[in-house]
Formats: sequence, C-alpha cells, structure tokens
Amino acid sequence: MKSKVVLAYSGGLDTSYCAVHLSKDLDFEVHAVSVNTGGFTIEEIQTIESKAYKMGVASYVNVDAIHTFYEKVVKYLIFGNVLKNNTYPLSVSAERIIQAIEIVEYAKSIGAKYIAHGSTGAGNDQVRFDMIFQTLAPEIEIITPIRDKKLSREAEIDYLISNGVDMSWDKARYSINKGLWGTSVGGSETLTSDKPLPGSAYPSQLKKEGEEKVVLTFEKGELTALNGEVNPPEKNIELLQNLASPFAIGRDVHVGDTIVGIKGRVGFEASAALIIVKAHHLLEKHTLTKWQLQHKEYLSSFYGMHLHEGQYLDPVMRNIEAFLKSSQEMVSGDVTVSLKPYHFSLDGIASDHDLMNAKFGSYGEMNKGWTADEAKGFIKILGNQNRIYHQVNSES
Repeated sequence: MKSKVVLAYSGGLDTSYCAVHLSKDLDFEVHAVSVNTGGFTIEEIQTIESKAYKMGVASYVNVDAIHTFYEKVVKYLIFGNVLKNNTYPLSVSAERIIQAIEIVEYAKSIGAKYIAHGSTGAGNDQVRFDMIFQTLAPEIEIITPIRDKKLSREAEIDYLISNGVDMSWDKARYSINKGLWGTSVGGSETLTSDKPLPGSAYPSQLKKEGEEKVVLTFEKGELTALNGEVNPPEKNIELLQNLASPFAIGRDVHVGDTIVGIKGRVGFEASAALIIVKAHHLLEKHTLTKWQLQHKEYLSSFYGMHLHEGQYLDPVMRNIEAFLKSSQEMVSGDVTVSLKPYHFSLDGIASDHDLMNAKFGSYGEMNKGWTADEAKGFIKILGNQNRIYHQVNSES
C-alpha cells in the first residue's frame, strides 16, 4: 500500500506542484486539505477541489474552521486590541496557526505518517506550519518540496506541463489572501521600501459616498450585535465587513520583522478588524481602570508577537488569554461608528459600566466627590518624592 501524505492545499502553483510531485515522483497517496478560516465562497471551494483532483490527489477535504478560528484566536486579538506595530491586525499569521492545527488533526484521523506544505524557505509560514506540526505530531514527517528544492516559478510550471497539467499559471499582478480577519495584498511594490500599493490593488473599491452610522454592541468584549441585530461574533465580523468594504475602509501597508530575521512589507485590507479593534478599545477606555489598561497593553503586545512568530502552543499564551478574558467582565455596551469613504470615526459609547460617571465629577469642571482642601492635600503628597529629589540634589 502507498503511504498517505496530507497536503496543505490552496490550489495555487506551489501546492499544485507538490500534489503532482508527491503522487508521481514519490508514489504517495495524496490527501489534499484546505482549511476555511473565512473568505472562501462555495464556488471557490468547488474550483479548488476540481483542481486538486486534476493534480492526481486521492481525496480532497475543505475543513470549515471559521468558528474555531474566532474562538481560539480572533476573540483574543479583539480582547487585546492587537495591531502589530500599531498597524496590522495579524490577518494572515493568525489564520495559519488554526490551519496547521486542523491539518494535523486530519492527518491523525486518517493515519497519515507524512504532512506536506508548499512554503518556501524565506517566509514566515514555514515556521508556523512546522512548529505546529512537530509539536502536536512529532511522529509525522514533514515534507516541503518547494523549500527543499529551491524551485523557481518557471521550473514548477515546466514540471507541471511535462506531467500533462497544462493549466493557466499566469501570475496575477497581486497576490490576495482573504480570511475572516482581513485580506493581505502582495505585489511588486511591497518588495521595495519606497512605493505604495495603488488603489486598484485592493479587493474592495469605493462604491459608497457620504456617511453611514453603525452601532456595535459588545458583551464582555465580544461583538454580539450590529445595529441591534444579534448574531454570533464571527457572523457579525462578516456582516460588518460587508457594510464597510463599499467605503474602501481599512487599507494600509504593514512593515515588520519576519520570524527569519528580515524586514517585510505587506498590504492589507481589514475594515471589519480595524473598526472592531478601535471600537472595542474605546469602550475599554470608558469601562476599565487605568491599571487594567496599562497592563493589558503590554501583555496584548506580547500575545500578538508570540502568535505572529508561531508560538501559539506555548503555555504562556493560555496564561495571557486567561488574563485577557478576565479583563473583559465589564466591557459591555454600544459603540457608534461613522463609516465614510476610505476611513471611519468613533462617535461615542453607551455603557452601564462607563466610569465617566457624572455623579463623581466632570473632568475640568466642578468637583463633587472631594473638597478643595482634600484636593490640595492630595496634590502635596503626590508631589512629595519629586519635591524631595529636587531639593536634595539642588544642594549637592
């Protein structure tokens, strides 16, 4: 019997090469798997499946992991207001972790002794996939033909044609990776430091003018409703994306440090992710104490960094998630957002847990909770250490 190999399959050139090579050259029984973490239409799944069988695979499966992706990762990115380098909502790197976990589970379920993926040796995904695979299934061998052979695009196309797979492999000018938490956009401009992506490169083009208001309802940090209509959070993310994308909101280019130590640029469009993070953060500013906000900020930064670098399975991630979940007990209320061409603004919040409660005083106005003498005494004691330091050191 042939040995089974599970191939992480996207339908692109690299994974198509892997499918044919593993089947014809290495004589594997190839089981192709795609993991849907958002962004797939039924028609796209059917196209990928059809293409996989043309590559000679024994089976093809598309795993629906949208809910899992939200519960295990996206939820905590929202709790932590995570934006890598204050810019990028980790759209792609967050997906890869769940995709890798689902692929391992599928490989175990069919008794496969090998897992293959089409990552190159110069990117982040090779690290994320390999670390998950070798941690959860050290007994399963990892095969990476593109990385090992250092293949060029032209060499892959020639190989496929020579094996009777003569499909249109014309490279699109821009590579698009769409998921629940945003869409990445790569092109020649992102390979340099000086050029912006043109507006036409982004998947959503401006279709709406004017201004449209939307109310986001959060319960304990989770997005439970849009404009009063209750749905599961992952569904609300998709609905908000549909509302915001006609305004071409959420475009930017992220510059960051890759896991392998080189700098990289990637364009992205993530209207729902950016709106949710900013709206959630505003609600937190009203409902959390200053010390909660301070400690959340650095722990959230670490969480995003570890996730980006493929360290999802380190137990410290569960520790940080426990803190983030605990911090959301009072983060409930409505946030009103105005959608406009190419941008959005946060109008305000309404919450029963709003610490900006007028009965305790209004900032810059009349004090209601303390007397003038109490304020003077507080300020004097608060400034004690500064006063002592400057008096002692001015005499030396």
